[in-house]
Amino acid sequence: MKKLIVILALVAVAIGAWFFVASRGEKSGQATFNTVKLKRGTLENTVSSTGTLSAIGTVEVGTQVSGTLKQVLVDFNDHVKKNQLLAVLDKRVLKSAVQEARAGLMKAHAQEEMAQADFKRSKRLYDDRMVSEQDFVQAKTTLETAKASVISAETSLNRSQTNLNYAEIRSPIDGTIIQRNVESGQTVAASFSTPTLFLVAADLSKMEIQALVDESDIGQIRLNQSVRFTVEAYPDKTFTGTVEQIRLQPSTVNNVVNYTVIVNADNPDHVLLPGMTATVDFIAQHLENVLLVPNAALRFKPTEAMKQTMREQMKKRMENSGGSQGTRPEGGRNRRRNFKMVWILTDNGRPEMSGFVPGPTDGKYTAVKRSRRLKEGMEIIVGLNQANSNGSSRSSFRRRLL
Repeated sequence: MKKLIVILALVAVAIGAWFFVASRGEKSGQATFNTVKLKRGTLENTVSSTGTLSAIGTVEVGTQVSGTLKQVLVDFNDHVKKNQLLAVLDKRVLKSAVQEARAGLMKAHAQEEMAQADFKRSKRLYDDRMVSEQDFVQAKTTLETAKASVISAETSLNRSQTNLNYAEIRSPIDGTIIQRNVESGQTVAASFSTPTLFLVAADLSKMEIQALVDESDIGQIRLNQSVRFTVEAYPDKTFTGTVEQIRLQPSTVNNVVNYTVIVNADNPDHVLLPGMTATVDFIAQHLENVLLVPNAALRFKPTEAMKQTMREQMKKRMENSGGSQGTRPEGGRNRRRNFKMVWILTDNGRPEMSGFVPGPTDGKYTAVKRSRRLKEGMEIIVGLNQANSNGSSRSSFRRRLL
């Protein structure tokens, strides 16, 4: 009998414990708030793009005369000075042209002397009325033609001498040879499109990036704007630069309008090389020590109980203020359009709405430009969290709903 009483007692205790756990599970199954604490930090709004690195002040060195390269005196990465000899063309044909032009000049001088003598003789005879005026004019014309031939021959000689000088290809600036397209013995032809023999970079300690910026983002780019960029060769290193130029001529690629933005960057260690692809971030806005609201809080949708409680509170406030709203000016409606609302938890754990004037956003956080109530450390609601069946919450922040 005593054993039966003990067994019944144990069963009763087990049933009571089961009901207790079940009731706790039902209570713990209520929705809870997922909150985060407001904090201050740095917010940046950036515009991303890609571009190609190139040296500043590059000069293409070509040839103004045709011929065969007799010597190429420089190689890749050589440092050169202004007027330094880079290559020499075969001068034999050019020297022959100079000699021929010189001979033509001598011939023109001889013809001029003969024409001068004929003119003097014709003038004496014309003064003595021994030749006709027509013969005198003919002699004068022959002299003027001879003088013109001398000028033409002198010009041809100067041109031939200049072409001979062009056979020596020299550097137009101080710099570094970053490209060489020719070898000794190669034939080069001067034409309307002059071939590029060498590419000389003025200063590799300064580089530029030609970045393409989409038309939807170009309004956020300005001169002297700070820029960060990385290159694949040094993925863990960040380089900096500034916007030097925004070119007005657009380019259309796959029906997308882009604008070329020139970014200048220092390269004191010469680790940046021409032709590298740079991933560029234009810093459109940079704010430090500002109150940051998670954008998830702006997307939070309150429950009906929260909305009803807020309506009752607003009704009480209206009654206490006399119930007269009056006519709101247009400026007030515009201000409300630029107003954002979030839900916060008060010190007693009750959710309430609070507004603020938003500043810039980076897509994850929005800066608080002005607010009467939002403070650092305040808990702000970003979502609802449903507890698990064992009574443990998925979030470390929980508050009971109304």
